[in-house]
Amino acid sequence: MPLIFAQLIWNSTARATEANRLRRNVGYDVTARRRPRPNVRGISALALRASLLRASPPRSARSSLSTGSKMAAVHCGEPMEPERELELMSDEEMEREAESFKEQGNAFYVKKDYGEALHCYTKAIDVCPKNASYYGNRAATLMMLTRYREALEDSQQAVRLDDTFMKGHLREGKCHLLLGNAMAASRCFQKVLELEPDNSQAQQELKNAEAILEYERLAEVGFEKRDFRMVVYCMDRALESASACHRFRVLKAECLALLGRYSEAQSVASDILRMDSTNGDALYVRGLCLYYEDCIDKAVQFFMQALRMAPDHEKARIACRNAKALKAKKEEGNKAFKEGNYEEAYELYSEALTIDPNNIKTNAKLYCNRATVGSKLKKLEQAIEDCTKAISLDETYIKAYLRRAQCYMDTQMYEEAVRDYEKVYQTEKTKEHKQLLKNAQLELKKSKRKDYYKVLGVDKNATEEEIKKAYRKRALMHHPDRHSGASAEVQKEEEKKFKEVGEAFTVLSDPKKKSRYDSGHDLDDDGMNMGDFDANNIFKAFFGGPGGFSFEGNLCNDCYGSACPSCNVHSLITTA
Repeated sequence: MPLIFAQLIWNSTARATEANRLRRNVGYDVTARRRPRPNVRGISALALRASLLRASPPRSARSSLSTGSKMAAVHCGEPMEPERELELMSDEEMEREAESFKEQGNAFYVKKDYGEALHCYTKAIDVCPKNASYYGNRAATLMMLTRYREALEDSQQAVRLDDTFMKGHLREGKCHLLLGNAMAASRCFQKVLELEPDNSQAQQELKNAEAILEYERLAEVGFEKRDFRMVVYCMDRALESASACHRFRVLKAECLALLGRYSEAQSVASDILRMDSTNGDALYVRGLCLYYEDCIDKAVQFFMQALRMAPDHEKARIACRNAKALKAKKEEGNKAFKEGNYEEAYELYSEALTIDPNNIKTNAKLYCNRATVGSKLKKLEQAIEDCTKAISLDETYIKAYLRRAQCYMDTQMYEEAVRDYEKVYQTEKTKEHKQLLKNAQLELKKSKRKDYYKVLGVDKNATEEEIKKAYRKRALMHHPDRHSGASAEVQKEEEKKFKEVGEAFTVLSDPKKKSRYDSGHDLDDDGMNMGDFDANNIFKAFFGGPGGFSFEGNLCNDCYGSACPSCNVHSLITTA
C-alpha cells in the first residue's frame, strides 16, 4: 500500500515539473482542453521510446511495483501518451525525424525494395505533410510498383506545394502518359522545359505524347472506315508509351473481336478485368467475343453486367438488343424448317441475316441454313451461293462445305464437288466423308466419258425397249446417206454423231457392258476398244436385210422410222 502512494506522489511531481518546463521554455499552455494533434503513425521506435522514458519513473521504482500497483498507476494516468509527446517536439525535431524516414526510404529504393521504401516515405509525409520532395519520392516509388493513378495524385500534390519542383512535373507528365492522357502529359512536359529548357527526358517524352495523339487520330479514322487492322496497329504503337491505358487496350480488344480474333480479344479484356472487375468496357468486349462465337446466352449476361456498371454504355445496349433479336429470329427459322414450311423458313433466315453483319459465325450458320432450305426448294444455284458466303465467313465450317458439295453433285458439277469433299476429308478423316469423296470421284470419272444415255436421249433408268426405239430414231436421224446432199462439214459432223449413236447402242443394249459402264469402269481397259467398231454394221444388223436400208424413199423429217403415211418406212418397224 505505501508503494502505491509513493508512486502517485512521484507521478504528480513529474507532471508538475514537465508543465513548469514548458511554461518557461516555450510558453505552451498544457491546460488547454483543445490543441492540434499531429499524425504519429510515422513515429520511429526510437522517438517513442524516448518519449516514454521522459515520463517514466526510475528503474528502481518500476521494479518495485507489483502487478496490482501497476494497474493502479495506469488508472491514475501515470505514463504520458505518445501523441501528447509529439506535440512537444519542435519543428526542427519533426523535420529531422521526417528526413530520417526519407533517408531510410531512399536506401530501400536503391535496393529496389519498393514496398519498404513506400512505407518509409509515407511515414515522412505523415510527420511533415508540406514537403514536396516527400510526395515526389513516394510518387516515384508508386510508379515502380505500377500504381500510376496513386503516383499521379502524389505528383500533383508535389507540384501544388512547389510549382518549381521540376521532377514533380516530370513524374506527373509520365503518369498522364502511361495512363493514356497524352494532352495533359504534353502540358506537364512543356512546364518542365520552361523550368529546364535542355531537359532531354522531357523533350523525348513530349515527342512520345505527340505520337500518341497522332495514333489516336488515325485509330479514330480507321474505326470509322471499319479498318480494324489499322486500329489494332495504332493501339499497339500507342501502348508502347501508354502501357497502363485501359482505354487503348479496350479499343484494341474490340477491334480484335471485330476481326474474328476472339481468343486474343478475350485475353486483353480479361487482363483488364483482373485489375478492375467493374470496367464496363472490358465487360462489353467479353460479351462481344461470346456473341460473335455464337454463345448468345452468355453474351447477353455480360452485356447486362456492363450496363449495370455503366448504364449509359450505348454499345453494350445495342449489342444486347441485337443478340436477343438474332437468337429469336434464328429459332423461328429453325422451327419453320422442322415443320416443313420451307418458304417461311427461307424468309426468316433472310431477315436474321440483316440484323448484324458483324456477327460472322452466326451469319455463317444462317447462310448454311438458308442454303439447306434453298436445296429443298430446288434453288440450287442460290444454295451454292449461300454456302460460298458461309465459307467466306468461316473457312472451317465443315457443314457448309458438305452442303455445297451436295449441291454441286445435284447440278453435275463433279470437279467442284470433289474439291469440297477433299477439303472435308482432309479436315475430318471419317468413313462417311471418305465414301462421299469416293462417290464424287466416280461421278467425275464417269462424266469425262461419253454419256451414252445423253447420246441416245434416254434416261439412265431406260428399259431395253426404250433404248432400241431411241437408237432407231437417232440412227436414222444421223445416217450419212440421209445427208449426202449436205456440205462436207455437215456430212462430217453427222457421220460423227452416227458413229456415237452406234457406240452408245452397242454398250447400253448389252447388259454386261451396261452394268460396267454404269459402275464407272473404263470399257477400253476391259479390252473393248470402242473406236474400232463399224457403226454401219450395227445399223445393218439392227435393220436387217443384205442390202441394208435405202433413203431413196420419201422419209419425212418428223418420224425417222415411225409408222407414218407420209413416208415409206413402215417395214423398218416390223423388221427391227
